[in-house]
Amino acid sequence: MDFKRMIMMEPTKKWAAIFIAFIKANQSLLIAYILNVLVFSFIYVLGRLPVYFLLFSIELSLFLGSCLFMFQFSKYYKKFRLLERLDKDPIGTLEQLPASQDINEVFWRLKIIKLIEENQQIEKKNLQRSSSQMDYFTLWLHQIKTPISAISLLIQRDSQTKFSYQMEQELLQIENYTHMALNYLKIEQSGSDLDFEQVSLDRVIKETVKKFSILFIYNRIQLDYQETAAVVLSDEKWLRVLVEQIISNGLKYTSEGGVIRIYMSPKKDQQLIIEDTGIGIRSEDLPRIFERGYSGFNGRIHEKSTGLGLFLSQEITKRLGHDLSIESTLGKGTKVTIDLARKPLIKDY
Repeated sequence: MDFKRMIMMEPTKKWAAIFIAFIKANQSLLIAYILNVLVFSFIYVLGRLPVYFLLFSIELSLFLGSCLFMFQFSKYYKKFRLLERLDKDPIGTLEQLPASQDINEVFWRLKIIKLIEENQQIEKKNLQRSSSQMDYFTLWLHQIKTPISAISLLIQRDSQTKFSYQMEQELLQIENYTHMALNYLKIEQSGSDLDFEQVSLDRVIKETVKKFSILFIYNRIQLDYQETAAVVLSDEKWLRVLVEQIISNGLKYTSEGGVIRIYMSPKKDQQLIIEDTGIGIRSEDLPRIFERGYSGFNGRIHEKSTGLGLFLSQEITKRLGHDLSIESTLGKGTKVTIDLARKPLIKDY
């Protein structure tokens, strides 16, 4: 039986499982004992000795064998209970195990302790390296926001330049990717700050649409927005990031003259729908769109996908206790449904 399954059992069932495991581990000794009793019984029969001698010998051997059996089982049971703490303190647990006279067991115990120590050192180095890289990446992302702001000011001063609209559009994309990377770092760190309050959904949507207005205008994409008049319990900052990501995706994959619709579901309360008439998603890609780094066929062909946007969106909805679902038809468009009804929050935020 699997060791982990035994640990999770109820006390009575666990005791029975340990007893069965002990029997299996010592079945060769039990077979040898039974054969020994049979040999002595055969000798008694051949020697025509009184039957009570045979019965007394069997009773005595059973008593002594039972005492030895219980003693060995007690050691086996204590050893098992000690090994239950192996995950929490592997080296300490192995060192507390009773000394063994079996040179093979001693060798393997020392080998396991050495491997655990080496693994702990590797994990420590990887953690330090990962922390350093994360600190550097975070610093770089914050620093790059300065030249982005400077470029934005220069564009505003000289708004009559021939390529000013195109420059504004590309600058907005740079800002969007930078914020996505920062939000990805924050969402990956345990203990991401969440501040739940009653949030005006229309305010979040209008601010997001205003942010992307240059893309709507430049790409001649029509906005069909029906005010929701909804107030939801959520974290406004992360809800805005979620809505921004969905609208940004719609703008990215919707051609000139397309439409993005934003409205509340007529069928179910607290369901926000963001629908576009873009290129859509292949049916075979749909099951994997929320995987980290997965860009799908359209993302690879059009070279627009980072493979992080929908992963980030899914992680945000989990932490907010909401739900996110996507329906799409290739060549016709994509429909994203954000269920803003609260669900139990995941435990690792």
